[in-house]
Formats: sequence, C-alpha cells, structure tokens
Amino acid sequence: MNHEQWSESVKQLEVGKVLPRAIYVHRAALEESAPKLAGFVEQQATLAGLNGEDWNIARLHKDSFKLTLLSYPTFVDDAYPALQQSIGIDLANGKAKSTDFSKSLNPPILHRKEHMVLPSHPGYDDFCQITKEGEEVGLYENTRIIGFKQGWEALIREKGYELVDGRLFRQAALAQNKDNTHKVDRHKTALSRDGFSVPMKALAKYGYLDGDYSIFDYGCGHGDDLAELAAHGIVSSGWDPNWRSDADKVESDLVNLGYVINVIEDQQERVEAVQGAWQLANKLLVVSAMIASERHISKFKPFRDGVLTSRNTFQKYYSQNELQIFLEQVLDEEPIPVAPGLFFIFKDKETEQLYLANRQRRQTRWKQLVHKSVRVPKREQFLEANRELLESFWQRVLELGRVPSADEFNDSNQLQNIIGSPRKAFNFLREEFDTGQLEQAAKERREDLLVYFALQQFNKKRIYKQMPERLKRDIKAFFGDYKTAQTEARELLFSLAKPELIYNACVQAHDELPASHYQESHSLTLHSQFINDLPSALRVYVGCAAQLFSDTDGVDLVKIHIRSGKLTLMVYDGFETQPIPMLRERVKINLRTRDVDFFDYGYGNYQPQPLYWKSRLIDESFADCSKQKSFDKRLISLELPGMEGHGLGLEDFKAVLRHGFGLEVRGYRLFKI
Repeated sequence: MNHEQWSESVKQLEVGKVLPRAIYVHRAALEESAPKLAGFVEQQATLAGLNGEDWNIARLHKDSFKLTLLSYPTFVDDAYPALQQSIGIDLANGKAKSTDFSKSLNPPILHRKEHMVLPSHPGYDDFCQITKEGEEVGLYENTRIIGFKQGWEALIREKGYELVDGRLFRQAALAQNKDNTHKVDRHKTALSRDGFSVPMKALAKYGYLDGDYSIFDYGCGHGDDLAELAAHGIVSSGWDPNWRSDADKVESDLVNLGYVINVIEDQQERVEAVQGAWQLANKLLVVSAMIASERHISKFKPFRDGVLTSRNTFQKYYSQNELQIFLEQVLDEEPIPVAPGLFFIFKDKETEQLYLANRQRRQTRWKQLVHKSVRVPKREQFLEANRELLESFWQRVLELGRVPSADEFNDSNQLQNIIGSPRKAFNFLREEFDTGQLEQAAKERREDLLVYFALQQFNKKRIYKQMPERLKRDIKAFFGDYKTAQTEARELLFSLAKPELIYNACVQAHDELPASHYQESHSLTLHSQFINDLPSALRVYVGCAAQLFSDTDGVDLVKIHIRSGKLTLMVYDGFETQPIPMLRERVKINLRTRDVDFFDYGYGNYQPQPLYWKSRLIDESFADCSKQKSFDKRLISLELPGMEGHGLGLEDFKAVLRHGFGLEVRGYRLFKI
C-alpha cells in the first residue's frame, strides 16, 4: 500500500474518532469495517515486532504516511483509560519509535470511547452515557486542557464533581447508616461545586426561581445551591444529616430532593425521605436520582438493592421507568418526567395544571393595534384621553382570546371608574379595534387548550375537579363546558392513528409555517420554535413524543414522519451561527412501539452530518437569515455534484469546492483561494 492508497483508505473509513489530522479507531472495529486496511495495519504491527496484546487503538494519520499503535489496557473497564505505550511507525521507511507511559504520573488519557467502536460493541451504550455526563457538566468546553490525567482530574474537581468508579458524583447524603453489618460512608457523597445543580437548573428553566416561591433543599450537602439562591435574593433554607443537621425542616412552596434517595442503602429510609420531603412541599416536590445501564451497574460490588463504590459509598442506580414507578407508589401521585432521572410532583394542582398548560401555550406576537376611524367627537376625545389604559385592556383581551375578569386585568379599578365592567369596556372597544385579531386569538387559544386536554389523556390523575379559575373561564368561553372539551380532545387524540390526517396536516403546515421543508408523502421538517404554530393534530403528535422523551427544549429541528408513526428530534452544532451546521445528536421516537433511539453523530458508524440549505428552515426572526439566504443562493448557483439527499460529507464538500471551483467557506461567504 502506497501513500495515495493509504490516504484514500483512511478517508473512506466509516468508523472512528475523527480529528483534523488523524482518525482513532479500535482494533476490532477496524477489522470489521475495513478488513483490507486492518490487514495492512496488522502487517505493519508485526514488522515492528508487536504482539496482538501490545495495542488496541490505531491512530491513522490523514495527512501523512504514518501509523501510531496505542495500548490502552483498561480501555473497556475505565471510563477514561490511560495510555500505557505508543508506537509510531513511519510507513514510508518502516522505522518505528516507542514511548512508554506505564510509569508516568500524568499519562495521556482517552475520551469519547464510543467514537472508536461500533454500536455493536458491548460497552457502546455505557461509553455514550459516560461522555454525555461529561458534556452536560461542561468538561469538554476546552479540549486543550483535558488530554492528560492530572489536568482532567483537576477540571472535574473545578466543576464540583468527583470521579468514582468511572462516573461523575455530585449528590448529598441523608440520614445516618442503620446497617450494622457494613457501615457505608454517606458523608462522602456530598461534594462542593460551582453553579446550580441539575434540579435547580430545571426550576429556573420553568420560571420557579423568579422570587415568588420559597424553597427548601432536603439533603442540601454543603449548601452550594442555597448560596446561589441567596445571592439572587430568593427565600431558601436547607437541611442535611451530615453538614446541616441542626437546621430546621421547614415547609416551603418548593422542596428539592436532589440526588438523595440513590445514596440511601435502606429501602424504608428511602421511602421515608421521599415522604418527609413531600410533607414539607406546599406546591411542588422535585426528585432526582442517578440513572445507569445494567452493564455499568454490573461493574460494582452488589449491596442490598444497589452497589458499593470504591469509596465505600452506596449507590442505587435507577432506570427512568423504575424511578417513576417508585415515586408513584410512595406518594400515590403521578410524577411528571422533566429530564432523565428528574421528576416534578405537584401537590398544588392549580400550579400543576398551569405548568402543563403553559408548556402547550404559544407566545403572542401582536405587533400593533389597528384603529378604526371615529365619527363622534366626544367619543374620540374619550378614547384619546384614556388610550393607554384602553389599549392595555385590549391587549389583555388579545392575550386571553376572551373578555378578562376583573382579577385578570391589573388596572380593573381604574377601568371601572372611567367606563365600567370589563364586559362593558369590551363592548365599547370592539367597535374601535380590529376584531379580526381577536377572532384569531380566540381560535389559537382554543387550539392551545384542545392540545393541552388531548395530552392529558395520558395522565390518569391530571384532570381535577378543582381547576384554576382561569382554566374554568377558558373552558366556558371556548367550549361551553368541560365535558365538551374532553370529548373534542379525545377525538383529536384518536384521530392521530389515521396517516391521511397526518399527511393533510403536514401539507397544511408547510403552506402556513414561516419556514419548513416538506418531502412529499414522507416527512415535514421544521425548527422547534415553530412547533406551537403547527395545526392542532401535529402539536398533539409532537406532544405525544414528549411524553416519552421529555420536552423539545434545546432541540433545533423536528421531523414529523407521515406514514411510520415516528418523530425525529435533531440537535446541531452552530445552527444559529454557521451556514452549514453539523448534526450532533438525533433522537428517533416511535409512537407506535414507544421505543426511543439515540444517535450521537461522530460515534461509531454515525459520522458528523452537515445541514445544507438551512435558509428553507428559518425566517427573519433568526439573526443570520439574510446571510444564510445569500450563502445558499450562491451555493445553488455552483451546481455542486453529490448534493442530493443529505449531500456531501463536510470534508468532501470542502474538497469539491477547493479543487473543482477554487473556493472555500469563510463565515457566510465563499472566497477564492
């Protein structure tokens, strides 16, 4: 094999961790995916005097005729294995150079192992989970400082975590151990950190940390969350058996039981902890716990219904479904999945219904009011004298889609003094303002509620006799009565089983949405910010998928499959800042089988995939819309080969531009080189 053949073989490889100048691939994956290339590598290893056990990772150089064989003895068992030996081979002259790291205190370490193996590898799912945990806490933000063991471990400590048996730990312990046969060191599970914990971030995301609610942290550890809450002026307190045992347990609007139950080895204590936290919650209890696969759990020493870690701490790993069932059994309430390992359980049912309804509510986009001419001078004088108040009232009418009650308009007393009741004010103003906007607002609010009630059919305990007054008023205004609302919602939900309905709704959506891509009789792709602009049937369709996966926050594109009963969620690197974003994560949800499949691009056979023609998926609300349209127009004019379907891979795209047209992409423009 010569240099040209080597470069072509490496270029065609469909597995491996791709870096700018090399591809890292596991020996077994190389043998299975590229037998000819693997045979050549094995031959060079033999010529260099290496045995089969001397290496397990190959570094295939892309820009030179070189090969590096790496030995990671603990590749499978360690989350971030250390390099023991490196053998660099110059394929042009056959010379080899060996470097020994076995006695180094700071050896190079390996990240993102799932890139280097095929999805069929038995450790693939665990490798993906380990990487995902690191990404969620920001360990990969600066790749220049994570290549060696000491720097990596220092970064983990800086982020407020600790690496124990290959997993990141950040949780507080509860009561003292009652097991006389083995004493578990629960106090070791409370770690210091900077920034909010995952449960607190979820509360902030959904608007519960705006200062209107008091918060109690049940099992607060060192109190890092409490310090952050106090800095924002939020009333909060906490208790921990090891670090704040003298603190009082006080009732609060919101109670956080964050990563506590998974470190309690006694099952009854676990139940008491959940019940104790529930008793303190006036409105909402947040519960979170560690999630892991069976393969990862099998690495530990079994202890009771969990495992013992190397630090002599207990860990009960859950599956998402197991945790949900446990909480439901203990509290006789239905937990709402918010994220993997994280649930909201509402004690205040009005708060719960508002939370669920607001998740389905679209944002109003009324830009201005349209005024009609007025013939009566006195009437005109009255309008001008009170225009600010009256326009504010009309804006509230548009927000609700109906006449507000007195307690739904902040300036009701002032309105009463100048004109009378809200109904009287509405009757007066409907002749002055454009009622077409009101009709549209009422139509959209009715659709929002229909979507909300349709999705509640999944939740057996979500519809209550004591509803918030606002919802009662909405039901009366838009449906007449609750029974009618429920009937229409069920009809809408059951209609989703008809592919023809999904087809018609997708066609309608493509015509009405600000931007979307429609593939005839196959799928509709849109940006997630347009979900609530979809026809009601498709909003429920997407909402059903959210029942299996949590919500669509953080997702860039959504693909609705017309015939197969599937929905795909896609996350891109640089969607809002790059002309050709790269697909980072894809989640495919099968609504018929309730299966959820995750695909992390760059891992295994799933190479990073560019998104071309982004302009067809965005509108003027995106900052780069005009630049993107210009870029796509210029790209179309080139008539590049191979751009059918998903188009060329990024490197092939760059090569075609460079060698075929003498161009390269810089920002949103194509420049001559």
